[in-house]
Amino acid sequence: MALSGKVESEIEIETGGAKFYHLFRKQLHHIPHISKDHVHGAKVHEGDWENVGSVKHWDITIEGKKTNVKEKIEGVDDDKKIITYSLYDDDGEVSESYKSLKVILQVIDDDKENGGIVKWTIEYEKLKENITAPSPHSFLDFATKVTKDIDAHLLKA
Repeated sequence: MALSGKVESEIEIETGGAKFYHLFRKQLHHIPHISKDHVHGAKVHEGDWENVGSVKHWDITIEGKKTNVKEKIEGVDDDKKIITYSLYDDDGEVSESYKSLKVILQVIDDDKENGGIVKWTIEYEKLKENITAPSPHSFLDFATKVTKDIDAHLLKA
């Protein structure tokens, strides 16, 4: 595997794209209650829940192991429904394994009244070939599972 690259996934959702995107923009704090098997806690570390530059601390399960990461909002484009985050931790596996780890969420409305596509892109640069942190594919798998949990929750709401 290369030291830098990009992995992507597209997940069809039944929930309207605007409703799904709104949860990530304005209701991110609900995710630990929606995706309990994968997200165990979240709190604001710096700033708030929704503005560029804000940092959140997440307790998650990835690759079957409980861990924590910090996520910083790097950019928001509400017109295109795109949010860009960077992931890191303080003196942990992620910071020891990656020079950069960028996660991009894009929500694409379907032509139908409901439904759409959630596109996750993970751009990464590893510090070395063999890393101890979860792989980019594992982060993508985690995002896919959380996306499906959120879609199921929003359909019931």
